[in-house]
Amino acid sequence: MTGAPIPAEDLDELTAAMADLTGALETESAEEILQAVCAEAIRAIPGADMASITAIRDGEPTTAAATDDRAVDIDHVQYAAGEGPCLQAASSGEIVRVPLATAGRVWPEFTEYAGGVGVGSYLAAPLRVDEHLGGALNLFGFGDHGFAETDSQLLKLYTTIVTFGLRTTRRYHQARQRATELEAAMRSRAVIEQAKGILMAVHRISADEAMKRLITESQRTNVKLRDIATRFVAELSDGGTPG
Repeated sequence: MTGAPIPAEDLDELTAAMADLTGALETESAEEILQAVCAEAIRAIPGADMASITAIRDGEPTTAAATDDRAVDIDHVQYAAGEGPCLQAASSGEIVRVPLATAGRVWPEFTEYAGGVGVGSYLAAPLRVDEHLGGALNLFGFGDHGFAETDSQLLKLYTTIVTFGLRTTRRYHQARQRATELEAAMRSRAVIEQAKGILMAVHRISADEAMKRLITESQRTNVKLRDIATRFVAELSDGGTPG
């Protein structure tokens, strides 16, 4: 990383923001995490007054989180125009830093609307969670400072850590989902095997024939095989007669 050194007090703010964000990553929902990413970005980057996250899936951009409705509106102006700094950051993979005083030549729709709501400076950095989901973290400043090079450096550090955290959280939730599905499948399999065993013992039939009877009943009643087996075992436990 090149350019002027980042002031120590700015690094302290970044460290504190990341510490709080780590807590959110561990305990909050996906929507709350993205809101926290925006809120902590304002805390970490001097001159940032609003923040939003542009998420792009299958080429379609949407604002996934924001600290202010005005930020959402500015994002939507860019989406409608098909161009703007948030889309450039997302597509190029590079940080985009612009003062609105010079942005009009490149993005007239964005510049006119953003300036109309008081925004004077803009900074966006790419975010990429996986090959299917990318986007940008967008910062808006009401001052005309245009953000500094050190702000770009801070945002790059911030988004690098955020991206790692989002990827880790995503993998964790995916692993939990797979574990839940596997546990459910194992429970289903266990009760089906139990029902088969009872049918085999009572009717002196093979495992294939017992399974066929369960499937036939499932199709006849339009009830899932697992539920048929569960009901069968429960009825027998209550003193019923096996089918």
